[in-house]
Amino acid sequence: MNNKMQKRTKSRFLFCDRWLDRHAIVRSMEAFQDLLVIILCLALFAVMLIQLWGIFVAITQSLDYKYITAKILFILILVELFRLLMVYLQEHSIAVGVAVEVAIVSVLREVVVHGALEISAIQTGAICGLLFILGALLIVCAKTPHMDCMSANTKMCPIFYQGRREQETDFEFQYSRGCDKNQPLG
Repeated sequence: MNNKMQKRTKSRFLFCDRWLDRHAIVRSMEAFQDLLVIILCLALFAVMLIQLWGIFVAITQSLDYKYITAKILFILILVELFRLLMVYLQEHSIAVGVAVEVAIVSVLREVVVHGALEISAIQTGAICGLLFILGALLIVCAKTPHMDCMSANTKMCPIFYQGRREQETDFEFQYSRGCDKNQPLG
């Protein structure tokens, strides 16, 4: 009776020994997604080069400081987006801190482009509130350890690994103390 009532594994009913292998599908989809992110990185790099050429042309032809400053801030936004994509390729997760930095630079770019004096009081208050919230979120992101770091349980995460190391040391101490009690005195 025990042989008939053996517990079946989960994979026996899903896709095991079938033409649909979910692990292979997930791996191929992740590879395709990485390819898309690499293409986006190359496209962003090309746009950055085009924008740099535009800045060079704008400096040589005329000195419209507002236009040149907007172009430079746009390149900084592209650099931050490029960095966000690089972090995604390395960790397969979005770095919220980098995304918040992109949002802050984008808001400041719009203020520079449109001019701080030309913005209404309500819009100025909304921009200040948004920048305050984004700044608070950036501080929270800087203080909070990355969730992937904590779940990976590696030496690369100093906070989690240090706590784990202390637990292992305590366990080893308790084990050795228990072994010492069981040793014959002689």
